[in-house]
Amino acid sequence: QVQLVESGGGLVQAGGSLRLSCAASHSIFSFNMGWYRQAPGKQRELVAEIASGGTTNYADSVKGRFTISRENAKYTVDLQMNNLKREDTAVYYCHTHRWGHDYWGQGTQVTVSS
Repeated sequence: QVQLVESGGGLVQAGGSLRLSCAASHSIFSFNMGWYRQAPGKQRELVAEIASGGTTNYADSVKGRFTISRENAKYTVDLQMNNLKREDTAVYYCHTHRWGHDYWGQGTQVTVSS
C-alpha cells in the first residue's frame, strides 16, 4: 500500500500562482503519477499526469498554465499552477495506480478569488 500526501493549496487571486506537492510513502520510480481535481457538484477530472519515463499529459483547460514534474529520488510529484482562474477552484488530489489498485491522497483545497 502507498500513502500520498498533498500540500501547497490555499487561497490565491486570479492570475496568481500556486505550487502543489505530493509526497509518496514508497518509490514512484516505475509508476505513472497524476493530479486530479474535483469542484463542488462536479465529477473528479484529470488535470495532469506524468509517466514513469517523464511523458506528460494535460487537460485542455490547463495547457500552457500548469506544469507537472516529478523527482523520483524524493518520491515527489509537483504541480506548478500559473495564471490561475476562478474555474480552477477545486480540491486537488494526487493519484497513482499500482498493484491493481488506485491510490489517492486526502486532497488539498485550491481557491481562486476574483
